[in-house]
Amino acid sequence: MKIAPRTLVIIAVLGAFSPGRSATPEKKHILVIGEEKGYRHESVSHAMATVERLGTETGLWDSTIRTDAEALTKKKLEYNAKNLNNFDAVFFFTGGDLEMDAQQKSDFLSFIHEDGKGFIGIHSAAITFVDWPEYGEMIGGYYDEHPWGTFDAPIIVEDPAFPGMQQWPKSFVLRDEIYQMRNYSRDKVRVLMRLDAAQIDVGSKNVHRTDRDFAVTWARMYGKGRVYYTTLGHLQDNWDKPEFQKMIIEAIKWTTGITSADTTPRPLPRGQ
Repeated sequence: MKIAPRTLVIIAVLGAFSPGRSATPEKKHILVIGEEKGYRHESVSHAMATVERLGTETGLWDSTIRTDAEALTKKKLEYNAKNLNNFDAVFFFTGGDLEMDAQQKSDFLSFIHEDGKGFIGIHSAAITFVDWPEYGEMIGGYYDEHPWGTFDAPIIVEDPAFPGMQQWPKSFVLRDEIYQMRNYSRDKVRVLMRLDAAQIDVGSKNVHRTDRDFAVTWARMYGKGRVYYTTLGHLQDNWDKPEFQKMIIEAIKWTTGITSADTTPRPLPRGQ
């Protein structure tokens, strides 16, 4: 049976609007904070610019860049300033004690825990609010020295199925500054990358962990919210690497709910 051309056009048009076809995801809004009270990382400005550019290029998110903590509140701000109610995730490349009062801190944690929003912490985000235990609980650990300084870090991808891990080899070397962590336990996070303990000096006086568990990147649920942290990002050059940029894109997609992934904690693989 022949189908008239007009009928074919109608079928094509109806198909284009059928419920089964995937729609373009609604653009997300990211608050990017780059403020350091202490050591200043030279890569912060480039990192923030890169996040903004990646959002524009992918069309997935808009970025609001701040070098202060004013927007970390649910209180209405003066003029046209945005607050946490305007964002889907907060991105921290920070350090030290940011200027936040008790209400701001409460609003910030509830933004993630109760509102189900996202948090991405980069490198020195683990040296932020070290005297605020609830922040450490949220992010999953605190900085405890970088025993090897900036070095050719031997990294193992522990969870290649997690978004943003597929483009990395199973094991690889990346020059960066890797933090050792305290108040960190893998029974509370899903480790995505770790150092290859067999390839590093674990006898240094600054190595405090005896379990040989040196996590590099992890993800976790915090209440209803999604938290992602990586110790990588110290070196500005790494922000220009396609593999690293892909990792950041996928971290933002996951924390904002565009994608999903298993965050069930897992023990350190045997023999490590």
